[in-house]
Amino acid sequence: MEQSAAKPVRLSDASLHLAAAVVGRPQYERRAVTPGIVHFGPGAFHRAHQADYFDRILVRDPRFGICAVSLRTASVRDALLPQDGLYTLLELDDSVSVRVIGAIREFLVAAESPRRLSARLAAPTTRLVTITVTEKGYCLDGAGNLDLDHPDIQHDLATAGDPRSVLGWIVRGFQLRRAMGLDPYTVISCDNLSDNGGKLGRAVWEFASRIDPPLSGWIAEHGRFPRTVVDSITPATDDALRDRVAALTGLGDAWPVQREQFAQWVIEETDDPGLPDWQNFGVTVSKNVREFERAKLRMLNGAHSALAYMGLLLGLETVCDAVNHPLLRMFVEKLLAEEVEPSLLGLDFGQRTAYRHAILRRFANTTLRHRLEQIAWDGTKKLPIRIFGSMIDALDGGRPAARLIAILAAWMQFVRARANAGVEIVDPLGPELGERGLRTNGDGAHDLPLFLSLPNLFPKRLADDSGFRRLLVGAYDRMTSRGVSCALELTFKPMDSK
Repeated sequence: MEQSAAKPVRLSDASLHLAAAVVGRPQYERRAVTPGIVHFGPGAFHRAHQADYFDRILVRDPRFGICAVSLRTASVRDALLPQDGLYTLLELDDSVSVRVIGAIREFLVAAESPRRLSARLAAPTTRLVTITVTEKGYCLDGAGNLDLDHPDIQHDLATAGDPRSVLGWIVRGFQLRRAMGLDPYTVISCDNLSDNGGKLGRAVWEFASRIDPPLSGWIAEHGRFPRTVVDSITPATDDALRDRVAALTGLGDAWPVQREQFAQWVIEETDDPGLPDWQNFGVTVSKNVREFERAKLRMLNGAHSALAYMGLLLGLETVCDAVNHPLLRMFVEKLLAEEVEPSLLGLDFGQRTAYRHAILRRFANTTLRHRLEQIAWDGTKKLPIRIFGSMIDALDGGRPAARLIAILAAWMQFVRARANAGVEIVDPLGPELGERGLRTNGDGAHDLPLFLSLPNLFPKRLADDSGFRRLLVGAYDRMTSRGVSCALELTFKPMDSK
């Protein structure tokens, strides 16, 4: 009878010496590391991004080990605790690098160990609280303010000593530290949320003001909530990754992570003297985080949307496929250089150019299969922040905007095609988009009003602009009659956008 292959030895402190020679290892004594960071949300992105930075910082400064906190679920803890918190990071590029990350020194599940978490937040050694809980974890309303109707917020306001939300725990930690005469920790949001630090700080202050007004004054005076920009494509972990890691390292890992080689972390400058020496480890510290955020949204994310809608209409599947399509690549290059970058005056020409080149290199990474379908989801949420701002700035400045408008036309054609094919449109307005898509006939003059009437999508500046509507109808009609390639052909001729 055929025997199954033996399972590899599980990764741990005790087995790390058995790892293959190609495997990078923590270059510090893990037993000397102090958990100086409480991190909420130890999912794949945190472990592939921020924990990697801290793993390198620990070589020089052992004060910044991580206490990884899940609010309710124990899956990460249960996977990595038998591994002593170690896990494998694969960086995917033309060549693959593999490292074992050792920065996480403690795991807590808030719902199971509230006293231990309270003690860790109140510890004099705790210098930072970092967060990756996705936008919904902040319990904000549509305007970006604290949602007082959120069930977790209502619970936490009623029982302040037993929080369920991240905001409740942050305030609980502040409350304990103030009572003990300790300085507050700096709180760093690492989620892709516009003005993340500003919104988080205002929500924390609002929460505190309702349970302890003197505490809210203390937070307003001493609290620090720097804005950030974080970026690195991090595909999900699956069994194929686990098998690949075992083959590369010779050790079994229950939850390895992978990302592209490129990683960006921009943190707003603060006056906290207890922070790490970020800049020596690849972190950008800046007073101008808003411009970095705008560049990411308009250049990286805007180009992603262009590739997604046009690429899908061309029958392509991945970002790599799309950016290697000659006409589509040229379209995106000119879109960024001529229509998007001129609106980013807070960054100098060299910064914008270098970022554009980095984006195109990342998109062409053949080791990542970033599906266009996924990028195309939630268009009514993404297009206003990725495309409309650049479009309005270009139109107001008398600059070309025809390629930006062509992206919007491609989205409309995408909605029309999906609706008529009976394919679900993944979007908060999915039912409305499906209903309108079925009513389209391919004629821009007929179809555009169906999209303009979508609630809270088009800003008045665009909806009321007859020149914008004329250009959008023209781009849409050309795609109907000749296909999306017509928009790409605009790359090679002067742009009429006035």
